[in-house]
Amino acid sequence: MITAYRRTEGRLTATGAVVAPLDGLIWIDLEAPTASEEAALEAALGLDIPTREDMQEIEVSSRLYAEEGALFLTAQVLATPEGHAPEIGPVTFVVTADRLITVRYHKPRSIGIFADRAQVQGMGCVNGQTTLLALMETLVDRLADILEGEGRKLDLLTKAIFDAHRPSGKAQTLSVVLQRIGRAEDLNGKIEESLSTLLRVLGFLTTPTGGAAVAALKGVEKIRLKTLVHDIRSLQETAARQARKIQFQLDATLGVINIRQSDIIKIFSVVAFVFLPPTLIASIYGMNFIHMPELKWVWGYPMALGLMGLSALVPYALFRWKKWL
Repeated sequence: MITAYRRTEGRLTATGAVVAPLDGLIWIDLEAPTASEEAALEAALGLDIPTREDMQEIEVSSRLYAEEGALFLTAQVLATPEGHAPEIGPVTFVVTADRLITVRYHKPRSIGIFADRAQVQGMGCVNGQTTLLALMETLVDRLADILEGEGRKLDLLTKAIFDAHRPSGKAQTLSVVLQRIGRAEDLNGKIEESLSTLLRVLGFLTTPTGGAAVAALKGVEKIRLKTLVHDIRSLQETAARQARKIQFQLDATLGVINIRQSDIIKIFSVVAFVFLPPTLIASIYGMNFIHMPELKWVWGYPMALGLMGLSALVPYALFRWKKWL
């Protein structure tokens, strides 16, 4: 699907899938384009749009390069679809002097937020470079919001971990906590990957190499670039702190599980030790010897029961006195 945006009274206006004429088009967004849509746009722009396979290349030279007077920048962008697991996928930004073209095969909410904002308020989108910077700012803001929300969830998760060790805590809570920790680590890792690729893109914009790159970035606001770089590095520090917190939560959860298991083993050990002396007494009087005088005593049976009860109470009282129970 192709959606084009024109500049109208300082704001962007969506024109649907119409891409011609190109005059006045500031932003062209390709979402999972078909082969025919991609070919038509390439013919209209005179550029070679990267395919899905090209976008998935991991080499920096395949993600950041200048060609035919345009910049081709690919970054990993996080998407958090409602009710589904977060996913990360490549988004290619094709920057020319006149317009910005984005190519993607998933639906990051940040791009939708940018499209909505740009149509309501002026965001300074007058050409490809300013539109790219405005979009990058929205991407960074969205990642900051996700990190902030995850930080609050991690605080609640820490409380749940230590509440699970209370006597009233439920054992099955720990398995749920482990699942939440796994999801938090997965999301935090994807955020870190997205931030690192965005920082690489901004680094390429800050120090372009080659005449084509310099020409395509002519007029880019260096102050906005430096601010974005600073913001991303701050978010990377936050993500690193949260990664350490997630590791602490994992270690704490495993520790609580070990304590629970130790408590269970301790109970079984105490029960076995308490019943060991009575078992010994019962075994003695269960032997089939003829000459056992206690067997003929009138009070022999109550005496044996009393000895077994007393031999069980003594170690139990000892454990209670030592506060092992």
